[in-house]
Amino acid sequence: MIKTLKRLGAYMGGRSLLLPCSIGLSALHGLLSLVPFIFLWLVVRTLLTSEGNLSDTPLWDYALAALAISIVNVLLYFAVLMLSHLAAFRVETNMRRRAMERLMRAPLGFFDTQNTGRMRKIIDEDSAQTHTFVAHILPDVAGSIVAPLGVILLLFVVDWQLGLAAMMPMVCAFGIMGYMMNPNNNDFQRMYLDAQEKMSAEAVEYVRGIPVVKVFQQTVFSFKRFYDSIINYRDLVIKYTLLWRTPMSAYLVAVNAFAFFLVPTGILLMGHGSQPTLVIADLFLYVVIAPMISGNIMKVMHLSQNLFMANEAVERLETLTSTLPLPESASPATPKTFDIRLRDVSFRYEGAEKDAVSHIDLVIPEGKTVALVGASGSGKTTIARLIPRFWDVRKGSVSIGGTDVRQMDKGELMRNVSFVFQNTHLFKTTLLENLRYGHPEATIEEVNRAIDLSQSREIIDRLPEGLNTVIGAEGTYLSGGEQQRIVLARAILKDAPIVVLDEATAFADPENEHLIRQALSHLTRGKTVLMIAHRLTTVRDADNIVVVDGGRIAEQGTHDQLMAKEALYYHMWNEYRKAVAWKL
Repeated sequence: MIKTLKRLGAYMGGRSLLLPCSIGLSALHGLLSLVPFIFLWLVVRTLLTSEGNLSDTPLWDYALAALAISIVNVLLYFAVLMLSHLAAFRVETNMRRRAMERLMRAPLGFFDTQNTGRMRKIIDEDSAQTHTFVAHILPDVAGSIVAPLGVILLLFVVDWQLGLAAMMPMVCAFGIMGYMMNPNNNDFQRMYLDAQEKMSAEAVEYVRGIPVVKVFQQTVFSFKRFYDSIINYRDLVIKYTLLWRTPMSAYLVAVNAFAFFLVPTGILLMGHGSQPTLVIADLFLYVVIAPMISGNIMKVMHLSQNLFMANEAVERLETLTSTLPLPESASPATPKTFDIRLRDVSFRYEGAEKDAVSHIDLVIPEGKTVALVGASGSGKTTIARLIPRFWDVRKGSVSIGGTDVRQMDKGELMRNVSFVFQNTHLFKTTLLENLRYGHPEATIEEVNRAIDLSQSREIIDRLPEGLNTVIGAEGTYLSGGEQQRIVLARAILKDAPIVVLDEATAFADPENEHLIRQALSHLTRGKTVLMIAHRLTTVRDADNIVVVDGGRIAEQGTHDQLMAKEALYYHMWNEYRKAVAWKL
């Protein structure tokens, strides 16, 4: 528990003292919560022993004291919850903030290996797991430990015989609770969180695939992984619930059975000479305060589960964000030119048994266009993403203008490279803000020029509010080809000297492809360009075509040179032409 509190304390910042104060006040609240019952007991005792003469008794004093302390206790508990909630919100907020800060520093390649549903679940929902623990469980446990100890002391001070009778079922309840709080049960909590995480990840994937599911008139059952994750979660929860049905029932019977012991004991005491009125008054006190033990036991019992859940939430979040940022040079260098060179580059993904690319030697002269072609999985995208340093090479070096990218400032490197991927992404904000994302200081004249060069003017003109139209709001959506042209406008506006194109025309229809080609010609003019393409007609005019096969460079040259070799590219070109000419 101390370890978990230290881990949570690290996220409290300047509010680290709030939680100890809350716990201390909660303990005081637990003790004060007994005092009104003592005064009520004195009221009952007075009523039973006064023989009708109440004028000389402190009856009203007892009643008013009980009321006053009850009001003070309510205010005290409000202070307890206020302090604990302030600490809890700070923990929850800082966990999310630090997670996002760490993710922002993570290598770009990290996001290619992570499921977005899982990341959202950990950062959002797992962080929220700590809130209940800090805001309620911890403060309540302090009072829940102190109050039962006070109750037990009071039970034996007033009448040790009745106290012993009241404690007999409590001892049985404590034994059952100890069995249920076995640390081995944490394995279930871990499996429970794993099942939730998997279900969340699969739900995101399923939602993204709903159009395909509906097109083929399928149901949720067709998405087997999502369905299996739901069934696995259901079976896990049902099995665990049934496992605890008997011990929980036994616990509830034991913890509420005190009356069956108190009443016979009271009768025996009255039969052996004890004054009946005093015994009845004591029984009233015991019947009122004995249930406080069971209620507080339940709170303590939940401590173990919530402690584990909070610790697991912190563990999962810190594991997710444990990927270290790529090392940065203490004295970064700035390239003067923008030619790109890969020297004997090899790279292997984490957990892979072999290199994704191996011994790559490639030169992209400044202002020239080099195209990477090859089968899917041959290593084209990996090579392209090593240039802007999505990952660091395992062997060899990648340099821009003779400067190793590992020696460049990260921000400088990103400013010098524009990306256009096949999967475009526009933020749910205005088109103007989307366009300015790569160049926030751009003037409206520069924005309009980028729009014209990207062949996007007709898109803007037909939107209800032009550049101020919010994408995704009020039914305003763009087709894939239109989104691609907006992304190209964003890249043109950024005006980086190096451009990386990854299947930029992959999902475009013929009309959009023609417009995208025109936009690409403006984007790449005078730039150092690395282009990946499956449509070989788009790379025919490249200054150099590099054929990648099995993570290695198989051949390179211009289109005419490669065709003359009649090797791998020659066969790829002929197969591509046959595919283009094929008709139903």
